[in-house]
Amino acid sequence: MDFPERVYTKEEVQQAKTAIENGYKHDLQIKGTPDFVAKVQKALDLIKTAGYYEFLRTYIRTIKQIDGLSQLREQEAAIWYNVKALDDPVDDAGFIIQKAQQMKDFIEGRLYYETAEIKAVNKRLEFIETLKNKTDDPELKKQCEQNLKRWNEQPFP
Repeated sequence: MDFPERVYTKEEVQQAKTAIENGYKHDLQIKGTPDFVAKVQKALDLIKTAGYYEFLRTYIRTIKQIDGLSQLREQEAAIWYNVKALDDPVDDAGFIIQKAQQMKDFIEGRLYYETAEIKAVNKRLEFIETLKNKTDDPELKKQCEQNLKRWNEQPFP
């Protein structure tokens, strides 16, 4: 069974869930300017280093450049991302993983305004911790530690 073209109706969500349960993975596409694609690719390289690329491909079809607010577009299984928000590859990769977790939660029926948002942020922090532990690059480890410190300093319910 294929992943539906859009994920909007109850039937389309069920079709997406069934496809994922049967091992479906998206052929991840990046759509935007060369600068945007290069910045997203840096984040994807970190996602691969941490071992989260297959998780990402399970839930996200496209990462698309936009001129508005960066957000998950569930019905498209897409992340809309403003190139101006891409300035820290570790944070960028964390944002992408957070949105992939939100898409997973959407398909599994968890509402974002209940526990899913907390779960998505925790997935982001888990990813950054995993990246820190898997890399041998001292500068990347330092960036991960700084990123985690920023998140731990912010109050989150």
